Amino acid sequence: MSDSLDGFSSTKTLMVNAGFEQLLTEKFEAKIGRFERLGLQLFSVANCFVTFGHVSGRSGGSGRSITEMEAGFSDSLPLTEEFVIIPDLITHSALASHRFVAGDPFIRFYVSYPIYGQDSKLVACIRLIDYQTKAFSEREHLLLTDFATLIERELALGVLYQNQIELIKQNRNLKRESLIDPLLGTWNKVAIARSLRIEMERCVRAQKPLSLLFVYVDQIDEVRAAFGAAVSDQLLIRAVSRVRSCIRPFDAMGRFGSDQLLIVLPGASHLVVMAVAERIRLAIKVHPEMIQETETTISICAGVVSTDTYPDADPEMLISLAEKALLSARSAGNNTVVQAMPGQPDLII
Repeated sequence: MSDSLDGFSSTKTLMVNAGFEQLLTEKFEAKIGRFERLGLQLFSVANCFVTFGHVSGRSGGSGRSITEMEAGFSDSLPLTEEFVIIPDLITHSALASHRFVAGDPFIRFYVSYPIYGQDSKLVACIRLIDYQTKAFSEREHLLLTDFATLIERELALGVLYQNQIELIKQNRNLKRESLIDPLLGTWNKVAIARSLRIEMERCVRAQKPLSLLFVYVDQIDEVRAAFGAAVSDQLLIRAVSRVRSCIRPFDAMGRFGSDQLLIVLPGASHLVVMAVAERIRLAIKVHPEMIQETETTISICAGVVSTDTYPDADPEMLISLAEKALLSARSAGNNTVVQAMPGQPDLII
């Protein structure tokens, strides 16, 4: 049996990718803690800090705990770009009198090594602390350099990952915006047609009906001719708000024509869609709109169709039938709902 990469299954690849993503999305504090634990093992010291300028309080202990005093000592010293090693703090002219050197907890050994960001600017330092004097060998110096490089690369990788996540979010938002009607905030024609195809496939698998509902505001052309496009647009926006209040949150609504709204109702039978259409008709009718400071009664025409009456219809045929039902409703007069039914003699073709 071969143990080469040829045997590396897709399942293993997914597991590796999942582990890599988990590593990248690890909380910042957890990453730093992991490096500090590694530093303790590598250099056999009492404590290792990866500090960005402040580490006190990180351990959650009291201010007089050993760890917090060590953190206080680290915080009292500025981040520096120089590699600093003090084998015996008692012999250091400036730090010998430090309260954590001259007194509890009597720190004796100190190392600081710089960590740089992607812009080559100082961002943090590795701090090694111990209570015995130490001779820091050339091998340990090289190991510390490699350790700092490892931290720098993971920090850079984290920045790249966050940038990638931000780009993905921006692309997702741009994609969504490309599917939204800018005036009404509904789906546009492309998006609502795609939603119909998706929902129709789901309903077929679940053996449930699906219905379409076309809505047209009867007075929209008159308002546009009398008051202009800006006023008619506002009327359409308010009509959309009324319609949205009459449908379920998961029903999809889109602007299919310049003034037509197409609503996709998954799971709705021909009886349910007629009830929804009537609810919309009444919601529009009983709430007059103010147009140029004049209260005006508004009405809609609607055309509906359902897959439980046309079980063999594809998305394009359903849209065609619903549009024809809407044309029949408009021909019959304002405030009318027409349902497409097989063998319907008065349906406009």
